[in-house]
Amino acid sequence: MLIDTPTSRPATSAPNAPGHSRRPHDDAPDTARLFARLTTMEEGPERDAVRDKIVTAWLPMAHRIAGRFRDRGESIEDLRQVAALGLVKAVDRFDPERGAFESYAVPTITGEIKRHFRDRMWALRVPRRVQELRNKVRVARRELAQTPGAPEPSTADLAAHTGLTEDEVAAGLEALESFSTLSLDAELPAGDDGYSLVDTLGGPDDSFDIVVDRESAKESLRRLPERERAILYMRFFEDMTQSRIADRLGISQMHVSRLISRSCAQVRLEAMGRPDDRG
Repeated sequence: MLIDTPTSRPATSAPNAPGHSRRPHDDAPDTARLFARLTTMEEGPERDAVRDKIVTAWLPMAHRIAGRFRDRGESIEDLRQVAALGLVKAVDRFDPERGAFESYAVPTITGEIKRHFRDRMWALRVPRRVQELRNKVRVARRELAQTPGAPEPSTADLAAHTGLTEDEVAAGLEALESFSTLSLDAELPAGDDGYSLVDTLGGPDDSFDIVVDRESAKESLRRLPERERAILYMRFFEDMTQSRIADRLGISQMHVSRLISRSCAQVRLEAMGRPDDRG
């Protein structure tokens, strides 16, 4: 949902006007009457107009909250859109009988922005548990480093401060460095001049396929009759022609050809998990 940024802030009551109550921010308009009216209206265009008026009035506050999260890798325009979405949710869920709207809207909008960073800003999707560990470790490091002259907290220090295990702290520390990905074209550190990260990646190895094929066919070959095993050995390992094999065994070359074809077909079927049931 895109919400246009108004060019001027909605007018509020003057600070010295009768009945004016001081608020912590000048972007907190008095919309109590609009909310009271909204709760009594049926769904329809008129209610939507009042709802939009409330959203527009509070939009400067949502933009102010979005500004707190600038310089974190996301454009301010996108952050304002996320904040506006949180504002719309706050307006739809707010109950005027439970207090001031600002007290409800601020945590709702802030939570929406934090969820945006948690769910959308990671270059690779990581489990939410790891994201939570990252946040706990980040806060703990900042708190432990506030003491002047304090050394960099160790894994044990962070574990004691957060109540996490050292393995959990290690996962959180690793996630701190994994918010964004490194390009495969990135050059390696000094000493590996001319090489990029992609040069360190392995490629397909056909030898593994050969190993898999041999292991798959091994048991099927063992179950062949001795003569068929001998024929396959002479043909594929001693590189003998079918005519030479026929002369050695005293059978016809056509018979050798049929035996080779049948044996290979049976081994192939069993290796592929489809036993030959032809007998």
